[in-house]
Amino acid sequence: MYTYKYQDLALALYEALIPDPFYIELLRDIPGGEQKKQEILMRYMDYSMKEGEEYGRLTITGDPAYGAAIWSQPLNPAADKEKSLLKKDFIATYMGEPALRAYSTIVSFMSKQLDPILYDAWYLSIAGIKPSHQGRGLGANLLMEMLNETDKNGISTYLETFTPRNIRFYERVGYKIAKEVSEPVTGCPYWIMIREPLR
Repeated sequence: MYTYKYQDLALALYEALIPDPFYIELLRDIPGGEQKKQEILMRYMDYSMKEGEEYGRLTITGDPAYGAAIWSQPLNPAADKEKSLLKKDFIATYMGEPALRAYSTIVSFMSKQLDPILYDAWYLSIAGIKPSHQGRGLGANLLMEMLNETDKNGISTYLETFTPRNIRFYERVGYKIAKEVSEPVTGCPYWIMIREPLR
């Protein structure tokens, strides 16, 4: 039985990100209908938030909370391997082998598209605002706590998005498109965006 730490936030992230091709692909071969898929993706979001606390930073907005951003910091090879193995073990246990195959294939491909200079940058792995709270400028506030810190410390950050409408939002907080890539499993394009620290 999976134990949640951030169940309400996991639901908010599920609602915000369920149209994303990456998550659609993770859930594609899971039987049991939409309710089952929701529960499985909520577990993934909750685990990812706990992972962010352990290996990077988790920022939360709202009271009660309606949005979260999960940041991964650069890790040494041993810690990075541990993080990867733990994530894959979680996916195999709580989401199943088809989800693990999709995750591993997509993440392996996407990792190979990154410029080595990004290995020293912080990575915005997941960010989402509950749909009922979107369109109010809350997403920028969610990100700026961390971005102000990376600016202060001269650290670059990057992200990947499959959602074209998100590009303008990320550009408004300082990100620029570095590369457009066609991802073969989803059959969809995605964009790598980088934000250099503002002085």
